Amino acid sequence: MSLDSGGKLLKPIVALACFIFLIQILYIHVNIEKPIQILNRRLEELNIVHPMPPLELRNQDEIGELYQHFNKMEERLRLARKEQTDMIAAMAHDLNTPLTSILGFAELLASHPDLAETEKQEYYELIQKKSKHMAQLINDFKRFTKEKLELESMITKPTLATKLFADIAQEYEHELAERNCALTCRHAFTDTTQLLVYEPMIRRVFGNLFSNTVRYGGKKELHVYLTGYLQGQSAYFQIEDNGFGVPDKDLSSLFLKFFTVDPSRQMQTGGLGLGLASCKSIIEYHGGEIEAFPSPYGGLGIRFSLPLLT
Repeated sequence: MSLDSGGKLLKPIVALACFIFLIQILYIHVNIEKPIQILNRRLEELNIVHPMPPLELRNQDEIGELYQHFNKMEERLRLARKEQTDMIAAMAHDLNTPLTSILGFAELLASHPDLAETEKQEYYELIQKKSKHMAQLINDFKRFTKEKLELESMITKPTLATKLFADIAQEYEHELAERNCALTCRHAFTDTTQLLVYEPMIRRVFGNLFSNTVRYGGKKELHVYLTGYLQGQSAYFQIEDNGFGVPDKDLSSLFLKFFTVDPSRQMQTGGLGLGLASCKSIIEYHGGEIEAFPSPYGGLGIRFSLPLLT
């Protein structure tokens, strides 16, 4: 083969290689470099106060997956900020109510020094009652925030479902009896059923649920039912009562922070409405789920699951 023919053959090969190279550069620019530049600009312009439209997912590749994760991150940041704002607003509202009463009673005492001693004593007792209510609200809030930190560092251990159930039943049978409430317990766990849990937190869930049942059951002869059973790869626990229950429209909101079915009753019974929100956080950190339902016994039922140790 002559040099001239070899050179003629080499030229189209080089041209083809250059064309393929340019196509690759163009592909990298359009599908990798440009999307990353857009993502970098979005990171610089990130604003959770005035959110921008989500990034468009044009590709179903790793870059598209990265965009999807970024959109989810932005949404979580917005929800976290809203949650913080709502928490501060709720705290301010709940503290303002007893504080207004305290200031009113204090001004009344200061401006009327000639009040009868019985009236003064009555106002002093009201101030003390409202002050205790404020202290309880603050303690509830502190406990809730501390619990969040504790959950992030919790260490789970294998626990027999039968032992946990028996311990809870024994503890609350005596406590409920002191409040003239009956407790019926039954479970279908086996002696080998094991859960992977941080037991102090799970006991706190039971404590919150039993406390809510007694506080809001609304009946003098309250009967509480504790049930445990297996379903799929989870152990389920149910706490039900024969009390007044909760309207169906409020069931899905029970686990929201600061939600109260009846704000006027909440003032009488105390609390910030964080008990069930706390239960939800604990159960979800363990990989389970929690829900409320109308109990066939007439009151409220709460059901939560915990994954089995496999």
